[in-house]
Amino acid sequence: MIAGAAAAAILFVLGVIHLYWAAGGRLGKSAPLPTANGRAVLHPTPLITVVVALGLFAMAALVAVRIGWISVPAIAGFVPAGIWFVAGIFLLRAIGDFHYIGFFKQVRDSRFARLDTLVYSPLCLLLASLILFS
Repeated sequence: MIAGAAAAAILFVLGVIHLYWAAGGRLGKSAPLPTANGRAVLHPTPLITVVVALGLFAMAALVAVRIGWISVPAIAGFVPAGIWFVAGIFLLRAIGDFHYIGFFKQVRDSRFARLDTLVYSPLCLLLASLILFS
């Protein structure tokens, strides 16, 4: 239950951060974007950022169902598969695309790459583990 509670809390906070960015917040907005030659590789719109936030909230809710914080009998049969799917998403994110993101990235000389190695990819690996053990 502790692993699930930690995962749900982290996912919820990440969702709130994404909503802050979607609403125009600037603090920390450029740090999580991969760059190449000093330019951002991704250019997420506010709508895409809201979609990511909603996905994070949905993942938090799924974990909350798994640990018994929320009861939704209609989806009870899908929860185990959903947990595996979400954990898989975070594991794949930690592994990366072998170019800009993840532990096996090639581009390593940017602020994002350093943060990805020290914070983002380990956080994704941690989330995958916490979710699996929830």
